[in-house]
Amino acid sequence: MPAYEIEIILNRQLADCLSIPVFITDTKGNLIFYNEPAEEILGKRFEDTGEMAVDQWATEFKPMDEQGMILSPGELPLVNTLEDALPHHKTFWIESLQGKNQKIAVTSYPIIGRAGKMSGAVAIFWKSVDI
Repeated sequence: MPAYEIEIILNRQLADCLSIPVFITDTKGNLIFYNEPAEEILGKRFEDTGEMAVDQWATEFKPMDEQGMILSPGELPLVNTLEDALPHHKTFWIESLQGKNQKIAVTSYPIIGRAGKMSGAVAIFWKSVDI
């Protein structure tokens, strides 16, 4: 793992302890880490995928709208957070790496360090249940 700011390291440590799926990127959108609960939804262990560029993860996990149309990276909450350093939320479908379609709700937020500099972003997500 390359050297990352302490805020990224602490978020990764926290994600590793949570029972909710977590996805962490650097400021360029490169996937740095996702935790074990995320592995269940995404369909592959992080150790098997490793770090990925935004163009790769934003298409490999196949985010889709209600009609099954593929969402562009710019329509994803995490990418929006990386662009404007604000939290975002959206519900959409993904096709996992095992070909399983699931509706998920995603909330993303920026990782801002003590110096006020953004060092990455986090997305927390879960299976969405229509009520």
